[in-house]
Amino acid sequence: MLGRPKQELLQSLSFTCKCKLPGRCSSSSPSPFLCNKCLVLTKPSCKMVIAGFNRLRQEQRGLASKAAELEMELNEHSLVIDTLKEVDETRKCYRMVGGVLVERTVKEVLPALENNKEQIQKIIETLTQQLQAKGKELNEFREKHNIRLMGEDEKPAAKENSEGAGAKASSAGVLVS
Repeated sequence: MLGRPKQELLQSLSFTCKCKLPGRCSSSSPSPFLCNKCLVLTKPSCKMVIAGFNRLRQEQRGLASKAAELEMELNEHSLVIDTLKEVDETRKCYRMVGGVLVERTVKEVLPALENNKEQIQKIIETLTQQLQAKGKELNEFREKHNIRLMGEDEKPAAKENSEGAGAKASSAGVLVS
């Protein structure tokens, strides 16, 4: 038998209909947010909350990965630009364009590289803003659904409860590994 807090948690996060209309609906809905019979919104399940949280984390990791990749490309562009600035402008150099190695002069390649570097910087700034927005969205989602990650320090919450502050801890949390 489940302990009382776990049982309450499972009951509070199930897909049962909350329409409270007698004789209208008393079944569980396969839809996570909508009752099939009376079209009333219902609460998401633990699995749906965890899936949503993991999706947001994955999106955040993807943005961070792309930003790191572009940072490396920006560093490579900077190295090449610094090297080419010290070379004679009429000297031949090779540049990869669409998978094809093209022979050009430094005078032709340098402005294109500087333009690419500026574009990469703009993209990195945009990705950084998106990453910050995704972080805020993730934190709001965590607070909304009372999500705690494994290994997080639970002592501050325990101190608040033991001091008798009068605040009740919510038992409808979700623990994510």
